Amino acid sequence: MSHVWKSIVAGTIALSLLQCLTLSAQDTARYKGMTVNLDEVIVAAKRVGFDVNSFIKRVEDDTTFYRAFKNLHIVGFDAINDIQVLGKNAQVQASLFNQTHQELKGKCRTMQVSNEKVTGDFYTRKGNYNYYTAELYANLFFTKGTVCTDESGEDPDRSSGSLARHKSQLKQLIFNPGKPIRGVPIVGPKVAIFNSEVMRFYDFSISAQNYVDGTPCYVFTAKTKPNLNRIDRADVVIDELITWFNKENFEIVGRKYALSYKTMLFDFNVKMNVQMTKYNGLLIPALVTYNGTWNVPFKKRETAVFAAKFLNFTGAAE
Repeated sequence: MSHVWKSIVAGTIALSLLQCLTLSAQDTARYKGMTVNLDEVIVAAKRVGFDVNSFIKRVEDDTTFYRAFKNLHIVGFDAINDIQVLGKNAQVQASLFNQTHQELKGKCRTMQVSNEKVTGDFYTRKGNYNYYTAELYANLFFTKGTVCTDESGEDPDRSSGSLARHKSQLKQLIFNPGKPIRGVPIVGPKVAIFNSEVMRFYDFSISAQNYVDGTPCYVFTAKTKPNLNRIDRADVVIDELITWFNKENFEIVGRKYALSYKTMLFDFNVKMNVQMTKYNGLLIPALVTYNGTWNVPFKKRETAVFAAKFLNFTGAAE
């Protein structure tokens, strides 16, 4: 686990779809052999020119999701953080709950912590994180001291060694779903669901649905085929990947994952859900939830759940 851790309407908008969704012969060939189930709205759109291959390429090449997380570096916000590490019988053996407030001054940001409640052995005696899930969470969402970014929202990476490597691999998985993860020889190639050798394990679909907040979306779904034999099932890492795209601008408004893998050396089973919001024209995460367990050599099995809620954004004028 440590190596893979830390959505069209038809008719009136057909013209705009054709303008936004263009595909070369090379791209068409790339998705040849992929069977995609379409709901009746998408079928109607396809009759007037909607290109399924072009939409899939947008799913694969999307960058708005990555940009949304970087936007957390250029706005002020309040956050509610709730992390629980579970032991046997799903009992909480360690936890952290706090509220954080991020303030901006120029290109630099600082964070204040309040209402912190800690249970169990969440921290070591030296005040470090006792659990890897907690360490990765802090590395992604907490700011220590004063941190200054460049204009793109990039931070200097202060982590090093395995944490920096695992953080990079986690970003690849979250921000570039369906693409192989560099540096993970066993699992890395198996997440490339758009590659011909891997796509055969999946049922793909495109539908028109409203997201939980009522936003009209195009939804792209990839789910593992239900009747895979044992050998093929062993090559599957992404059990489910669902992405909701805003119909108006194709920005991602939500994404849901289910990942699992098991070998004699390690195993993991993780579910994640990300909901987006808009502030001053910026796409920003509003809620990130995680529920997962993993086990790797020389470490105890770690099962944890967390929720990060972001609100009260400030700064970053449109």
